[in-house]
Amino acid sequence: MRAEQGTRPRHPRSGQQGMVTAEAALALPIVAMFALVLVWLVAVGIDQVRVVDAARDAARQLARGDADGNARQAALRTAPEGSTVEFSQADGLVTVAVSHTAVPPRWLLVPLPELTVSGDATVEVEPDAELPGPA
Repeated sequence: MRAEQGTRPRHPRSGQQGMVTAEAALALPIVAMFALVLVWLVAVGIDQVRVVDAARDAARQLARGDADGNARQAALRTAPEGSTVEFSQADGLVTVAVSHTAVPPRWLLVPLPELTVSGDATVEVEPDAELPGPA
C-alpha cells in the first residue's frame, strides 16, 4: 500500500506542535534582554577607552607645559560627559586621573548597578617645559 501523493502522514505527537511556539515565545524576550544588556556593556567598554584616552591627552599636554585649564579642557573633550579629571605632579612626573560613572539606560528595564570606569596616565615632564602650579 502506497500513501497517496499530497497527503501528510499522521504524526503521533500532532497535539504538541504548539509547544515549539510556546517555548519560543518564552525564550525570545530573554534573548532580547540579554542582547540589550550586551549593547550597554559595549557602551561601557567604549566609555572606558574614552576615559583612558582623555587621561593620556591631558597628561601629554601638562608634560609639555600647557596650562591646567587647557589640559582639563582636552580631557573633558575626549572623556564621556560628566567625567571628573584630577591632576597631580611629583618627581618630574605628571599624572592625570579621569573617572566616569556609567548609569544603565532606562530602556533596559532591568535594574543594573552603576559602573565606574577610570583611567590614569603618567608622563615624564619634558626638560624645557615649565609646570604650572598644583591643581
